[in-house]
Amino acid sequence: MPMSFRNFVITLLFLCVFYMGLNTPLDPDTWWHLRAGEAVLQTGTIPKTDSYSFTRAGEPWLYPSMAWLSQVQLYAVYSLLGLGGLNLWAAVLVTLAFAFIYKAMSGPPLLRAFVLVLAVTASGLYWAARPYMVSFVLSAAFLWILEDYRWKRANRLLWLPLLMAVWVNSHPGFAMGFLIVATYLFPQLLAWLVGLWRRQPDAETPRQLKQLGLLVLGLLLGACLNPSGPAMLAYPFQTVSIGVLQDHIIEWQSPNFHALNTLPFALLLFLTLGVVGASGLGLALTDFLLLAGFGYMSLLAARNIPAFALAAPLVLARHAEAGLARLARQFAWQPGPPITARWTRGLHLAVVLLGVLVIGLKAAEHFDEQTRAERLASNLPIGAVEYLHQQRPEGRLFNSYNWGGYLIWALPEYPVFTDGRTDLYGDELLTDWLDVVRADPGWQFLLESYAIDLILLEKHWPIVPLLPFYDWQVLYEDEISILYGR
Repeated sequence: MPMSFRNFVITLLFLCVFYMGLNTPLDPDTWWHLRAGEAVLQTGTIPKTDSYSFTRAGEPWLYPSMAWLSQVQLYAVYSLLGLGGLNLWAAVLVTLAFAFIYKAMSGPPLLRAFVLVLAVTASGLYWAARPYMVSFVLSAAFLWILEDYRWKRANRLLWLPLLMAVWVNSHPGFAMGFLIVATYLFPQLLAWLVGLWRRQPDAETPRQLKQLGLLVLGLLLGACLNPSGPAMLAYPFQTVSIGVLQDHIIEWQSPNFHALNTLPFALLLFLTLGVVGASGLGLALTDFLLLAGFGYMSLLAARNIPAFALAAPLVLARHAEAGLARLARQFAWQPGPPITARWTRGLHLAVVLLGVLVIGLKAAEHFDEQTRAERLASNLPIGAVEYLHQQRPEGRLFNSYNWGGYLIWALPEYPVFTDGRTDLYGDELLTDWLDVVRADPGWQFLLESYAIDLILLEKHWPIVPLLPFYDWQVLYEDEISILYGR
């Protein structure tokens, strides 16, 4: 069946987005999310206390109350399709998120495609098969609904409280929904106040403010519909207040602009600023807040770059369309008639089919057992875990922070010292972990106080070469890990 040029561009665009989404890696935290999802499905209850570590065993653990829905999704996909299915899950969510953004953008398909590909490339820096991918999709859905409301294309505001109820049970990033709504609400509130001050109020504004006010109330009610109730509203603020996050975890630090993988983000940021300045359209307050708010968050913590990559295309495409129209008028340029020959439409279909084939081959890589095993072995202590399974040395295990999630999944008989659940461990315990691995003064006392008998770490930590001098013996060693015992 022949394919029009417009449909060809859109189809090829989202094939590219899906292909890029397939490259989403398995994150160290993916593994403990799988274990939590398994627990929910097997027990029919949501964990409220920790049972995976010995340092926080029995302590309140709130995270599953806000992520159980996505954790169940992850485990269900893994059960049906294995680890390769998690790559498909992430690719579907990435594609869905940018489908919402494409719908919210203005401009012809080619312009939207160019902007979107740049945004996809920028946001891919911090994709992972983790619950925050659900936040990524729902952020995009909120932007789409509010953009349509802003430009009077459609009013779907009633969907937002329902989406919030899903969001608060899927990931703590639900706070982003409130920030997005505030970005669209504040300009209308300000315009109303200015109108009152000038004694020229807009008759339409009070009705819109009433709608948005009821929306905020609905969002608050939706956010309370979780297993822990209203207490969850404070959780995002408690998490970001953990000092170790900002000081030592890369995704919570400012982007490293010396790294090549941050180049697409820099291009998106400065291209947007340049196009806005050159378009002659003028920058609306809402657009300024989208760029300034999400831009600042991205410069503050690299994990927020994907959020900026969702918001920036809305502004960039609108101003690029106006700028291109301005150039066309200046140079009296008129686009030629579209090519409608049947052979070109057949070529479009052939290219699309080739794209589907390429995606199929890429997906097959993720389901190939040998390829998958090699990738896992290059990042995880597979050999050390096998040794512990077989030899079963007794004692408490002091483990790598990065491998804690995998140990929860692959080695449940050895409760971990720490893992990626920073909200559970807090500054004090994470600081103790850092003092040990960096061999800071007092590290021996800390190991004694926690009654540690086994140590599994990457080889680069300063403590590793010191341990043999303090009666620790190597039990297992390979290229990436070393296991000590005493």
